[in-house]
Amino acid sequence: MKSETSGFGSSALFELNGKPPLRFAFPQAMQHILAMLVGNITPPILVAQLLGLPEESKILLMQAAMLIGGITTLIQLFPVFGFGMGLPNVMGVAFAYMPILTSIGLAYGIRAIFGAQLVAAFASIFIGMGIGKIRKYFPPIVSGTVVLSIGLSLYTTAINYMAGGSATASNFGEPRLWAIALITLAVTLACNLLGKGYVKVSGMLIGIGAGYILSLIWGQLSGQPMISFQNVGTASWVAIPRILPWGLDFNISAIISMILMYIVQAVQTIGDVSSTTIGGFGREATDAELGGAIKGQGICGMLGACIGGLPTDPYSQNVGLIVTTKVVAKRVFLIVGGLMIVAGFLPKFGALMTTIPYPVLGGATITVFAAITMSGIQLISQQPLNYRNRMIVGIALALGVGISSVPVSLQFFPMELQNILGKSPIVLSFLVAFILNILAPKDDSAEED
Repeated sequence: MKSETSGFGSSALFELNGKPPLRFAFPQAMQHILAMLVGNITPPILVAQLLGLPEESKILLMQAAMLIGGITTLIQLFPVFGFGMGLPNVMGVAFAYMPILTSIGLAYGIRAIFGAQLVAAFASIFIGMGIGKIRKYFPPIVSGTVVLSIGLSLYTTAINYMAGGSATASNFGEPRLWAIALITLAVTLACNLLGKGYVKVSGMLIGIGAGYILSLIWGQLSGQPMISFQNVGTASWVAIPRILPWGLDFNISAIISMILMYIVQAVQTIGDVSSTTIGGFGREATDAELGGAIKGQGICGMLGACIGGLPTDPYSQNVGLIVTTKVVAKRVFLIVGGLMIVAGFLPKFGALMTTIPYPVLGGATITVFAAITMSGIQLISQQPLNYRNRMIVGIALALGVGISSVPVSLQFFPMELQNILGKSPIVLSFLVAFILNILAPKDDSAEED
């Protein structure tokens, strides 16, 4: 009989193949659900709104996000033919893809998003197969620059949402919208900075709850309701996600952009898996585990493209939970994946999530975007910031962020090139950092003041 451990219950929670009783495993699973829930549902909402999709499409994207997140979590946990890492983690729709998804969607439509995702996810399987050989080409100075550009590119989205969602809205920028957004942000930060246990890991969820309640009350008192439950009432209780709900389009520039993004995300996955093995098991990740994780994301990306599920990645907040609690039992994460899949068959759940006002989403998610930015800075600082490395980062960001801010600067170039390099800073920042890191002479000198 397993011994009991104070604070968590069963010592089997800390064994990969342990079988903790449900009364101990379920609370740990719920803690992971709370940590990932908002992060998983927000990208589909943002993408749908930015592309001007109808409410029904938002709900479909939400269902698919929960479903593909659960499937990917389980495949990573229980590998099939080398697809999956065999380790605990929680997978969900990745914020990092948002700039690429929206730039493709605005240029070519949602069909092109999933067409590009299908091809790029297939290509990422080969990245996973060769990760041991290509890993050296993506040091922290390259991966950190890309992650930093992702964070910076998301701030415009956050500010637009804090101010009301769209500059074309008649009430865009109203003081009450900013007040709700800032109160949501304050509650989220208070939980993250001052909270402990469940409160700390669920800070964004609590912040959204507080902003949601405030929006309900303020809307009723002002006579200008901010939340409508009409779509919740009309949504069905149970529905099977559709196959190819929007169809597929294959555009070469969209595919190239998405493949480059999958390469970038593979680098970030290496970091998340390594953090899991070091923090949860006290060892380095093997090439087989890293390659399996990337191949698992690839096969699930292909499946997601067929059901409307956007690209996934390991959630850093859940990695942090594993590192903090040391809970690694597969049974816990089997429950997590199962609950996510169940939510994917409940349209009313998706409809309810779409009622969250934009200022509330903006106030909560700006903390995520800030965390992504700082993660990039942390990665970059793992290598000495001598002249060589500072120039790689600086030039990559200058060209990536600068050209995407002035896309008309590429107006005489082919449209495909404009769409690849001018719509988002991520691809160009990655290419410049990658090439400069290969071409620039090695410099092992200390960091410059």
